[in-house]
Amino acid sequence: MGTEQTSGHRLREFVTNSEQSTPTSSKSKTSPRLVTFGGNARYLSDTFTSAIGRISASLTAKFTMLIGIFVALPFILYGQLAEADRQTRTLLADSIKHGSWLIAQSLTPVLGQAGELSNPAIGTILNKFAQDGTVLQLMFHPNSGRRPGSFYFVASAPPIPTQGTAAQLDDLAQHGILKSLGDSCTGREPLEFRYAQQNSTKELLTSVVPIESQSGCWALVSTHNGSEFLSTSLSEPYWQTRGVRIAAAVYIAFAGLAILVAESVRRALRHFRSVAREIRQGGSSKATFYSRNIVPELASVAGDFDHLVYDLRRAAADIRETAEENAHAIKTPLATIRSALESIKRVVDSSDQRSRRAVCLIESSLSRLTVLVSASQRLGNDTANFIEAPKLSINLTMLIIDVLQNTRDFALEKNINLIHRLAVDVHVLASRGILEVIVENILDNAISFAKDRDIIMVTLSKSDDRIDLCIDDQGPGIDPRNINHVFERYVSHRPSFTPNGVINSDAEEPCHAGLGLWIVRRHVEGLGGEVTATNLVQGGLRVRVTLPPNASHI
Repeated sequence: MGTEQTSGHRLREFVTNSEQSTPTSSKSKTSPRLVTFGGNARYLSDTFTSAIGRISASLTAKFTMLIGIFVALPFILYGQLAEADRQTRTLLADSIKHGSWLIAQSLTPVLGQAGELSNPAIGTILNKFAQDGTVLQLMFHPNSGRRPGSFYFVASAPPIPTQGTAAQLDDLAQHGILKSLGDSCTGREPLEFRYAQQNSTKELLTSVVPIESQSGCWALVSTHNGSEFLSTSLSEPYWQTRGVRIAAAVYIAFAGLAILVAESVRRALRHFRSVAREIRQGGSSKATFYSRNIVPELASVAGDFDHLVYDLRRAAADIRETAEENAHAIKTPLATIRSALESIKRVVDSSDQRSRRAVCLIESSLSRLTVLVSASQRLGNDTANFIEAPKLSINLTMLIIDVLQNTRDFALEKNINLIHRLAVDVHVLASRGILEVIVENILDNAISFAKDRDIIMVTLSKSDDRIDLCIDDQGPGIDPRNINHVFERYVSHRPSFTPNGVINSDAEEPCHAGLGLWIVRRHVEGLGGEVTATNLVQGGLRVRVTLPPNASHI
């Protein structure tokens, strides 16, 4: 037997021309040679729609989106709220400026009549307007006798002790307020400032309003304590205000709670996934969904999953037990009939052709019935194994080599050459027994159709989106009228060969029950794949098994 192996994932086909010679159904099909632009557009549209659907249904995507919203929302809202606060500050500053101007207008008649700087009416008026944290200070610059920019400190409300006047003037001078008083009188325009006292108490100098009189220029300094404006952020940046801090704390608390809830659900689902993987890979794993659940609201769901797993395991055991019992119950009377038939064959006269044909027909039917019973028993066991057998990472490359080694003697007896071209280290997450059944049944089917010195080619390749296993033979192929039914149950169109290698269409081997390829299709579809049969142009049949990439995750 000749063998050949390569290490590349992308391999040349043994048969160079594999065009389909007959129409095929969904069970036997080939890809078209030309895809129209409309077909490409439709495919891209379907792919895009499918991707969007998967993303929108993904809990991880929603969790990421939730975090993104919680991160982006403060920046969006802060910009809007800061703009609203800026407008509020502008309106409030204008209001304070206007209030200072009104106070100045109230003082103008008194200041114009004042014969001296100690007029008691000045203090009375200042005290009347010094409310809600407002500090009023009145300065005077005479028209003559003093250098430009020098002012007298006349009065304040609330009153400042005499010993504190010097400190107050030093504070005003340090922050450039005294210099600005002269500018205010010169420009005849109100000025606005903000400064902090030496004791670190924040104050907001809202305006310096000039008041003209015959004797000189009066300047009304209106100052507000910053604590009175915490709610408007006039005395500090907006993000440092109490309201913003409280809102930020509440927002962070709610965001953390929402993320915690989402993460707890996500963790619970991860635990469910780990249990499902253990059950799938471990077969009889004792792990349960209920014991791994961390969310009380999902306890009933976890219990339902556990009951489902129990029912599947019980069904698998029942299927296996029923298959064994039925096989035993049927094989016993079959053995009795076969034994009795041997006695009948001995007493039938060789010249009685009619009786001998009847005996041969009964014997052939018994053989076929025995094969059907054995196949049914194996089918039941395979079904049970498919349900409860552990799904492990199987090296499909090495498994195919092992199957070819086990088949070598049988192939040599029929003088059949087995050649393989296998990609290295192709792994599939499945039961080893299921994969062996798939490869063995296809290979047995190819060998049963092969003639002397025929070649059977086994090719395994792997790409990003699928795994392909192709087994090509040089047999007679399948009648185009029957190719659509080749994977159906109990379908067998199997000619035998004369000693000269000529097909004898009238003979049919009783040892084939028509279940081999049907079992292959069922197992492949159970793994999420597809199996197809195609007649080769130069003669023979190709059976292709295609597995999706998710079946190859390690």
